[in-house]
Amino acid sequence: MIKTILWDFDGVILDSMKIKGDGFKELFKEYDEKHVQLIEKYHYENGGVSRFEKIKYFFNSVLGQEISKKIIEELAFKFATIIEQKLYDKSNLIEETVNFIKKNYKKYNFHIVSGAEHNELNELCKYFELSKYFKSIDGSPTKKDILVKNVLKKYEYKKEETALIGDAMTDYNASAANEIKFYGFNNSDLKKFGNYIDRFEDLKL
Repeated sequence: MIKTILWDFDGVILDSMKIKGDGFKELFKEYDEKHVQLIEKYHYENGGVSRFEKIKYFFNSVLGQEISKKIIEELAFKFATIIEQKLYDKSNLIEETVNFIKKNYKKYNFHIVSGAEHNELNELCKYFELSKYFKSIDGSPTKKDILVKNVLKKYEYKKEETALIGDAMTDYNASAANEIKFYGFNNSDLKKFGNYIDRFEDLKL
């Protein structure tokens, strides 16, 4: 019996992967195109990984360079500025997810655990008038498995009564690390893990 649902945000509640993919292309436009293509590919293959980690990956793994925490934070701020206007577009909300949340928020304990930057995530939820449906809204740079762990501990939830809904391996791994149920959504590659949501109106927990 599931009583608590932890939600990913990007790709589950807000269709923002392309917006952020284009944001990385703009952020690194001064670099060699083949390197930019690699970070774009990494972005799409690693939904749920924070922008901080993706920027670090670009320098460490793509360019083979070290990068300081300060520079990562500066680039993350610049990235936020690039994508800001496009993110605040209600047409990018995933309608069936939002309808399910509005219909069921009194039936379950809802929380958001996201790779999106924490302050930006909370501002978006406030702007879209979603905040009232969630008991907590937490984002990066704290990693997702830790966000999940913190929610379970703070609210004293039973693991067997808790599930996470996400669209990426990061979400599955965070679920597995915390021994809670996982439901995949909006990414057919996740069907191999058993529980998959084709349509929210058919969801039985």
